[in-house]
Amino acid sequence: MASYPAAAFASQANGDNTPGRGSGGDRLCHHTEIESDIVPTAKSLTRLCSRDEDERVAALEELSHRVMLCLGLDKPGSARLSKQTLLQLLRLSRSCPLREVRERATELLRTAQEQGVEVPRVLAQGPSAFIPAKQMMKEDMDQEILTESFLSLGRVDHITMVMALHPAYLSCFLKAQHALLEMDGPLPCHWRHYIAIMAAARHHCSYLVQQHSAGFLEAGGEESWLSGIQHAPTKLRSLQTLNKLLAHRPWLITQQHIEELVCPGAEPRWSLAELIHAVILMAHAHSLSSFVWACGLSPEPDHIGGYTFRPPSPSHLPRSPRSPNSPHSPAHEDGRQELVEGTMEVEVLMKRMVELQQQEEECTQEEMVTRFERERSESIPTAVVREAPPDLVLCLVEDPEFRYEDFAPRGEQAPPTMRAQDYSWEDHGFSLVNRLLPDMGQLLDEKFQVVSNLTYHRMAMHEGVDTHTLRKALWNYIHCLYGIRYDDYDYGSVNVLLERSLKVFVKTMACHPEQTTARIYHSFWRHFRHSEKVHANLIVMEARLQAALLYTLRAITHYMR
Repeated sequence: MASYPAAAFASQANGDNTPGRGSGGDRLCHHTEIESDIVPTAKSLTRLCSRDEDERVAALEELSHRVMLCLGLDKPGSARLSKQTLLQLLRLSRSCPLREVRERATELLRTAQEQGVEVPRVLAQGPSAFIPAKQMMKEDMDQEILTESFLSLGRVDHITMVMALHPAYLSCFLKAQHALLEMDGPLPCHWRHYIAIMAAARHHCSYLVQQHSAGFLEAGGEESWLSGIQHAPTKLRSLQTLNKLLAHRPWLITQQHIEELVCPGAEPRWSLAELIHAVILMAHAHSLSSFVWACGLSPEPDHIGGYTFRPPSPSHLPRSPRSPNSPHSPAHEDGRQELVEGTMEVEVLMKRMVELQQQEEECTQEEMVTRFERERSESIPTAVVREAPPDLVLCLVEDPEFRYEDFAPRGEQAPPTMRAQDYSWEDHGFSLVNRLLPDMGQLLDEKFQVVSNLTYHRMAMHEGVDTHTLRKALWNYIHCLYGIRYDDYDYGSVNVLLERSLKVFVKTMACHPEQTTARIYHSFWRHFRHSEKVHANLIVMEARLQAALLYTLRAITHYMR
């Protein structure tokens, strides 16, 4: 997410990865406090992000000088480096897009190790556990936008690295996120990060919880709030009902939920501007949690779970990052047979897309509704067993058993369908958001437009392909799962274009993201590029975001009448 430069250098690492002395006392503990005049500072590190190349060179030399002083090369046995500094160097050595900075950080870590300092190592081979690091490099990440991200935001996180496969989208995503978290608005900055923490915790997304915890503390937030939701102010805690509904069943949000927060006499009272800001923050964090889980993002190098001070054991030496289910390695003994089968799957999908584009048959409105209801109530299994969420997440969740529930078949007390013609983003939501939170409607709309229209005119091994029908089917399927129906869309197209394994994946991502596994990621579109799967993830993420916002904005509209 990387939207707060100084926070990039605030270590949030603690827990079990605490370093100690090596055997025989020959390895020196590095986390002794250092004299403040020689330890690398956040200010000196921030200068590495300067757009002035000369200043960056000077900052790099200053960093090297301070680290060398800490290592005490002129005083054998006096080497000391703080844990925070080591983790900062580790992060720079792994993810900084500027080669000179990356190489210098690597060199400083190597020198520290030679002086007897225990240095950390990363636990992940790349930003994604689902996408092999070598494949990420082959997918042509946009280096220019990664550099711009580092210079603007102070770090390049794994979200940015994966989204860089689609630079047009990443650009508008970063603008919208920066406005939400950093620009002028009705909510103080540390509250914004805490609201995002509350939202990410609903989906057990420790990745985002740690990211926003760093931003929260950097913005002046009280550390005690992170130890449990009960320590936060009453006004923030009053968002919990809306938070869980937005995350799991937004169709249940009503005018009454809004009244309880904004009506005169409500204690504490939210203004409409404050509430719309909080709602967008929560919906943003919920949908981004879906993306984090769906892409299998690894913890950041300086986050809990992203590093260790223990040396690698023989059983944990780096292996080939290929997955047995990856399209880039043979999944069966007969790799040729798998290639033939995968090619046939792609050919069948392309044929279906062409047939739908040429189809002239029109269905009755009744048949269109029937097809929508069939998709909405279709049984798609998603539940798998996952380990319990870490305490840093669980302590921030109220009513953790509250989850997404499938819609009942038509006529069995199913919640009423929201017809897009009655309340839509284009005709209603956009103007309401822009009125209550100036410019935010425009920034959100840009994201929706870019992700909906994004195409490279290719599919798997084919070029010159019109993927419009497939992209629209993905978007409308997610809205269908959230009870939103388009009168002019034939939902029979969803069944034709989205194979069952793809439905399992996107429904899990949109409705139960914390249950996403590598197996279901690799089971669909087996011969598509990883960048194409990430593209699908972006569509699902934004479709989910818009669906959740529509229900809440409709409730606010009803309140304002």
